[in-house]
Amino acid sequence: MTTSPAHDYTPPSEDVISEEGYHKDLGRRHIQMIAIGGAIGTGLFLGAGSRLQVAGPSLALIYAVCGVFSFLILRALGELVMYRPTSGSFVTYAREFLGEKAAYAAGWLSFLNWAMTGIVDITAVALYMHYWSVFVDVPQWVFALGALTIVGAMNMIGVRYFGEMEFWFSLIKVVALAAFLIAGTLILGSRMPVGGHTTGLHLITENGGFFPHGILPAFLLLQGVVFAYSAIELIGTAAGECHDAREVLPKAVNSVIWRIALFYVGSVVLLVCLLPWTAYHAGVSPFVTFFQALGIPGIGTIMNIVVLTAALSSLNSGLYSTGRVLRALSLGGSGPKMLSKMNRSSVPYVGILTTLAVYLVGVGLNYLIPARVFEIVLNFSAIGIISTWGFILLCQQRLRAAINRGEIAPTTFAMPGAPVTNWLTLGFLGFVLVMMAFDYPDGTITIAAIPLIGLILVGGWILLGKTRAEIR
Repeated sequence: MTTSPAHDYTPPSEDVISEEGYHKDLGRRHIQMIAIGGAIGTGLFLGAGSRLQVAGPSLALIYAVCGVFSFLILRALGELVMYRPTSGSFVTYAREFLGEKAAYAAGWLSFLNWAMTGIVDITAVALYMHYWSVFVDVPQWVFALGALTIVGAMNMIGVRYFGEMEFWFSLIKVVALAAFLIAGTLILGSRMPVGGHTTGLHLITENGGFFPHGILPAFLLLQGVVFAYSAIELIGTAAGECHDAREVLPKAVNSVIWRIALFYVGSVVLLVCLLPWTAYHAGVSPFVTFFQALGIPGIGTIMNIVVLTAALSSLNSGLYSTGRVLRALSLGGSGPKMLSKMNRSSVPYVGILTTLAVYLVGVGLNYLIPARVFEIVLNFSAIGIISTWGFILLCQQRLRAAINRGEIAPTTFAMPGAPVTNWLTLGFLGFVLVMMAFDYPDGTITIAAIPLIGLILVGGWILLGKTRAEIR
């Protein structure tokens, strides 16, 4: 059977409409840096402190395992993007390959992810500000609200400016981590003491070994590590506003795996060889702890500014993503019609304002329960991440099935090892959910809340019935 090239395929009419109004203003360097920035965020800079406290050096292994599956998910998304770039990303793909109900669930669960992630990010900003003694007495919610105001304003300008800001945010993160890796490697190689400790692998063996608390605590951290990689799918949304997405995307995606190995696995291995893992604590970036131990004036402050930038970058990316996802939902009848509105800069401002309203709940949580807000919302975010990644994998399965039937031409960027790797990755995501159930109390409560989340989704689908009917 003769097929036309994938880029000549005519998508459903509502998906064509969903691309109208967007400017193709993101270039090669923006996409590449968004890919890097999506793999380096608050989960590494802040979350690694508490995870090292729980799992010790075995955190490096968990980062590596999750990194492999995250890369496979990104390759599945890459195949979909090469088939057809769209700002609606997995929502648009779910609509085409799985139906409107799947698009509705995928979009709103993704919104849950980014809504919770944003709350984590503004909480991280508040915690980072407390690093400086002059701000210790300022309540967390004040900094959370300030971060929300600044990043919210930044997201209302055109996508070119978003791309430029994300480029520099990501560059700062990469340069900072590269500086740590170089400095740490030189110190380790020279056996220079840090904080009164002789550096080396003996810091692992002398402090309980690779699994100081056993294997189970390491597995229980899976949902937190999944959160650390949660923004990798952002590249799919950004590709819809890139003028040469099919040319840029493969290189950007393929570079993610070695960046995960270097920045996550490499950083953790260095951290536990430079200081005992017991030196790192929740609420304090392990990188700040390391540089403080060096005793170099001002280094801790510089690193704290870097991790503050990382949190603002993640918050900025979340608002960008949700604005586009909510608009895609609205145009398909799976969200209120007002969410499709765009301003003069081609920004879906109503969707962004909707997300900002949810983030205000995070400000309230920082006022009511500042000590527990980070872990609580992290667990709910993991539900959104896992479901989003699951829908990406299911859409890739359907795309590949259509290719095998000769209905769509093969892409030039197929997911390696599919369908075996696809099923293995889906199984891994299921295993993460099981591990969450054993993470009492936060993870257990989150899993128990899944039926409630399902009921809310069903209720929303019923309420939006009239909107869908009008669109048809």
